[in-house]
Amino acid sequence: MPVKIGIIEDDEALREGLSMAFGLEGYDTVSAGTFREGEMLLKSGGMDAVVLDCNLPGGSGFDLVKKLRETSDLPVLMLTARTSELDEVKGLELGVDDFMSKPFSLAVLQARVRKMLKKREESAILVSGDITVDLSRGVACKAGAKLELSGTELRLLAYFLEHPGRLLTKRQLLERIWDEEGNYVDENTLAVTIRRLRVKVEADPGHPERIRTVHGQGYRWQEMDR
Repeated sequence: MPVKIGIIEDDEALREGLSMAFGLEGYDTVSAGTFREGEMLLKSGGMDAVVLDCNLPGGSGFDLVKKLRETSDLPVLMLTARTSELDEVKGLELGVDDFMSKPFSLAVLQARVRKMLKKREESAILVSGDITVDLSRGVACKAGAKLELSGTELRLLAYFLEHPGRLLTKRQLLERIWDEEGNYVDENTLAVTIRRLRVKVEADPGHPERIRTVHGQGYRWQEMDR
């Protein structure tokens, strides 16, 4: 599945330029140009990293980071036209992973994004109770025993563990989970995958305690004690 980079930047030329540059490196990109659009983009999920401008029409990039960190550890590189150390300190304290001032070198920015992605991949071992997912190896275990999962099941499980306790809508899951041919799965396939995953991770698949259905909306992963 292609790595997806979010670009939240109000300068249209810069936004399109960054999208093109990351596209040439083989990344998928999604973009937004205002605070409100950025807020909706971050809520939609499905990104592996985001490049975020500090100043946006309608609000501050700092506020977007603060809200994002309530539910996600998505890597963030913040751009700013300012040179104040106070701004950088504020951003880092809020959870920004890296910081660059404009004007900047495109090659350096791309290198820093690659570094963020690599760091996330190397440390990406997700744990929830007795369930673990090693994203770098593509392996999931329950109580130390390897789970035999399809690629779609593994991606779905990892996405749940990345967002414990959070309602994930069917739309979010459909946008995130791809089949082997790179096509989006439909709602019926999603429901079938959920059932199969429950068989493998639940003590009683007929009465699931981990993957909870939120009727009419989606699903929620419930943390369990070991």
